[in-house]
Amino acid sequence: MEWLERYRDLIPDFDGFRAVQSQALPSSCRINTLKIERCALLDRFAENGIDYQSFNWYPLGLKLDMESPGKLVENLSGFIHIQEELSMVPPLVLDPQPGELVLDLCASPGSKTCQISQMMKNLGRVIANEPSLARIAPLRSNCERLGVMNVAITRYDGRRFPSRPVQFDRVLVDAPCSSEGRERRGPGVLCKSSSKRSMDLHRLQADLLRNAIRLTKPGGIVVYSTCTYAPEENELVIESVLETARLERISIPGLLACPGITEWGGINLNHEVEKTARYYPHLNDTGGFFVAKLIKSQEYI
Repeated sequence: MEWLERYRDLIPDFDGFRAVQSQALPSSCRINTLKIERCALLDRFAENGIDYQSFNWYPLGLKLDMESPGKLVENLSGFIHIQEELSMVPPLVLDPQPGELVLDLCASPGSKTCQISQMMKNLGRVIANEPSLARIAPLRSNCERLGVMNVAITRYDGRRFPSRPVQFDRVLVDAPCSSEGRERRGPGVLCKSSSKRSMDLHRLQADLLRNAIRLTKPGGIVVYSTCTYAPEENELVIESVLETARLERISIPGLLACPGITEWGGINLNHEVEKTARYYPHLNDTGGFFVAKLIKSQEYI
């Protein structure tokens, strides 16, 4: 955890942030309305004595007071999907609509892909791209278990995902990152963290985001997310694309967030990056996440 000390002046109530890192991350799930209505699922939980707490910001999200929720019949049947609470934020910010053409550029294991399809009511088309052959199996498995029917899986390096005759309405870039926000899931996450690694990831992430914007129609929406705190992988990536897209402020009632930072390591950033959102574990009893919502410029083809 000493690596996280570099964020002492960045994260509010840093001591509270440090304290929560040693606490286990609460289990959570998303109700899959492609297979069951919320009221019917809650009736099943009541009948089976399963304790839960509804999210105060998302009606389809539940915290589960139990170990190994993945073994629940409701999960195996696809009525719910075990998913970290903040992992549900990027699709909500993306706000896909039925009938649209949507790209999930870094899709596996498919939690966000399936949430996008659920929000679209299985109408339209979702392209789930995953460059790793080994990671396509869990992506496909989750789509099948959750009753997703409007997804096509591709295997491209996201930096070189090819142009299509029709551009995408919306693109999600849930980028590979240093995963610092996953520390509550278990020890060892931070052992590989370093400034060099974050800068190496920055180059990959910026290339992914630039291509995502290129693939989106003018006026379309691109959402960029990571589960890390590193500004090199967050605000500095966003600043690198502001000539092609503008930021839209993110606000989710009931979910506490901090604005993006505008200074890091002696570098002053474009004040527009303040419109991004930083989610910290001690503010919502979650993991950590960063989310940005971009609108592609009409002038950028």
